[in-house]
Amino acid sequence: MAVLYRELNVLYSTYCRGESDPLPPLSIQYPDYAAWQRQWLSGDRLETHTSYWRTTLAGAPVLLSLPTDRPRPPQQSYAGDHLPIRLDSQLTQMLKQLSQEHGMTLYMTILAAWSSILSRLSGQDDIIIGSPTANRNHHQIESLIGFFVNTLALRIDLSCDPTMNQLLHRVRSSTLDAQAHEDLPFEQVVDIVQPTRSLSHSPLFQVMFVWENNETSEWQLPAIESMEVDPSYSISKFDLTLQLYESDDEIVGSLEYSTVLFDRQTVERHIGYLHTMLQAMAVNQEQTISNVYLLAPEERDLLLRTWNETQQDYPTHLCIHHLFEQQVDRTPQATALVFMDQSLSYCELNERANRLARHLVGLGVQPDTFVAICMERSFAMIVGVLAILKAGGAYIPLDPTYPRERLISFLEDARPRIALVDNVGCTILREATLNQSFQKDHGDDVPIVLIDTNEPKSPPHTNPEVPELTSRHLAYVMYTSGSTGRPKGVMVEHQGVVNHIVCRLEEYGLDNSCRVLQFTSLSFDVSVLEIFSALCSGGSLSLLQDDIRRDSTQLWNFLHQHSITHASLTPAILQSYKDFPRLRTPLRLTLAGEALPPSLICGLQPLLPKGSLIVNEYGPTEATIIATTWKSTAVFNGHIVPIGRPIANKTIYILDKQGQPVPSGAVGELYIGGVGVARGYLNRPELTSGAFLSDPFTGDQDARMYKTGDLARYLPNGNIVFLGRNDHQVKVRGFRIELGEIEARLVEHTLVDKAAVIAMGEGSDKRLVAYVVAKPNDQLVNSLRTYLSSGLPDYMVPAAIVRLDALPLTSNGKLDRKELPAPDNASFARQEYEEPRGEIEIGIASMWAELLHLDR
Repeated sequence: MAVLYRELNVLYSTYCRGESDPLPPLSIQYPDYAAWQRQWLSGDRLETHTSYWRTTLAGAPVLLSLPTDRPRPPQQSYAGDHLPIRLDSQLTQMLKQLSQEHGMTLYMTILAAWSSILSRLSGQDDIIIGSPTANRNHHQIESLIGFFVNTLALRIDLSCDPTMNQLLHRVRSSTLDAQAHEDLPFEQVVDIVQPTRSLSHSPLFQVMFVWENNETSEWQLPAIESMEVDPSYSISKFDLTLQLYESDDEIVGSLEYSTVLFDRQTVERHIGYLHTMLQAMAVNQEQTISNVYLLAPEERDLLLRTWNETQQDYPTHLCIHHLFEQQVDRTPQATALVFMDQSLSYCELNERANRLARHLVGLGVQPDTFVAICMERSFAMIVGVLAILKAGGAYIPLDPTYPRERLISFLEDARPRIALVDNVGCTILREATLNQSFQKDHGDDVPIVLIDTNEPKSPPHTNPEVPELTSRHLAYVMYTSGSTGRPKGVMVEHQGVVNHIVCRLEEYGLDNSCRVLQFTSLSFDVSVLEIFSALCSGGSLSLLQDDIRRDSTQLWNFLHQHSITHASLTPAILQSYKDFPRLRTPLRLTLAGEALPPSLICGLQPLLPKGSLIVNEYGPTEATIIATTWKSTAVFNGHIVPIGRPIANKTIYILDKQGQPVPSGAVGELYIGGVGVARGYLNRPELTSGAFLSDPFTGDQDARMYKTGDLARYLPNGNIVFLGRNDHQVKVRGFRIELGEIEARLVEHTLVDKAAVIAMGEGSDKRLVAYVVAKPNDQLVNSLRTYLSSGLPDYMVPAAIVRLDALPLTSNGKLDRKELPAPDNASFARQEYEEPRGEIEIGIASMWAELLHLDR
């Protein structure tokens, strides 16, 4: 543009004076340059450039996964906007000084800061940024008007948390290397590298940095007043484009952004982060980029304080069975338990539990004594849980449906003093404890108490007193899967359970009119919520038969026929909602245990009467049942289902690898603090010390937080979005993929009742495989692929789609991904052969058939 400004100024002034054209004739024209470039860029010179770019961009990330306010659409939209940027003269001067000290240009220094922001926001340490270069490297073309600009793909290494000095050195080196090979047109670079293509984003990079370092240009037209006008445009070719230049001792410009992906306030924060990083870089180059607090004090306070204001009173001195005993005093004759055609009052339940508890005390049970319980669903199972707690012990649930080897591993690890069983549990545990390896490691058999025969029948009926028992003693130990294959016993104290139940009663208004479903296996901690939210409110607990638990239609009919008011289920068990009748009783339906698809909420809402509520809950066993909740709106039509905000007396932190809060919207690991953080893992001190950490954000030196291993981010309103596991991210063809998004899309199709998606294979052979419960249809695979392609990027469309009669479920009602079968040939999309038409099509088809060694 400077050439155009200069020549037009000269010509206009000259012609106004009546003089002839003073500009010298051009020695070459643009076509001459193009021809020369084609000839010059060949042979060894071409090989040098292509070799550099091929090596530099080998294995480059396909996509910069910035946190966006909306999902990326399947086809790139160029709708955009921009916000102004201004770096004052003081900061500009500091950056100039810094650049001079490191032998760099301002462009390189700001590029280093920009790349560090992108790394912090995305969680990636391998960043590619596009940057245009003037490419006027020959004096013959300095005065030539034409498009000489080329684009460089600058790959920046931010691994190992570099210091500012290290990062500046890396950026300087990579930039100079790229500029030394800038003569190769970008289009040829793309051809050489052959990046994975997608219609949803540009290849190689999705973020640009434009530095205007041409000479200052202005109109000097006699008798004409001119002024610069900021053009109003609404396009953005990339996700983000940072455009800067020097003006009057300041650095000014704009940040252009895709309005399809980002909200204005999000981009405003990005600009603030850039200011902060540049300030930090100018002041201290010895600090690492992770040590720079990007957050302004008010944003940090918002994340750590405002969104964690959950303080609420609860009886800190009570154990969970004390709340039940108080309820017995209030409503002794009310129905406590219902199972099939039988019922049990609060008074009867308490008396039975008291008798058994005193028997357990006589057998040596005291605070923190482990008592195993292996029983089928029955009144006796609930009696057993209450009795163990009343005796001061901690119960260890053993699901009778679990493999014997797994139950043996629990017993070997916990070494319970006693085991409470029914007839089924007795048989199972006797088989397990007769195992030679168990006897060798454990010594004597675990004493087995068969409740149906050994439950004492005589008084006293009063609640047993265990003076030494406090709310800091253990209520239960529940085993969860371990990454090493060895289950982990999570030790949970009464205090956390009491806090959660009291919060639950107040939050959902549970009272003596409620009817709570007991759906979950005793080995899954949601069962604690079910049992005690009913028995501490005066309501009734309806126990579900196992055959009904495994059939979603029968389950829904049970809710309907028994007028259940509160149920906690997993999303997987409800995915065949299209066949469900509308309920007649308002239902508080909480869904937890796995990601909740938006389509499931939309499908269930019409089936629920007025006054109902769907709640998405999140919480690992290590944080005592539930940590966050989100309530759906009356008419939900969103694309994202958050896990919500922390419940009473719990705190949530989303932190980076250095344990610092990430900016709002950025991806980080989720940590849970406050009341209910478990004591730790039984007999696993190293594992405990790595997962249960000191909480540095409370000011209380005894405060602890749990490192979940889950990825999450904040929405602008403070709700949290769960993004999957930190240690099990699915990455296919270089793309990081959330499988739940594909599953949600599948179940929206009219042919599909349920769906699951997994990644199968390793490395470059990894492929997505979808499993659907659908009616047989010859065109099912092709139909679903076409449907998915219309709403998802191509890299998210599964390579194979397998039809099943039912999805395999675990005993807790969760999807059992390990039992999904491998796809056969029929699961892959097939297209009918279509004969080429016309001479041109026949010729092209013939050439491809020859190249691919195909018959046709």
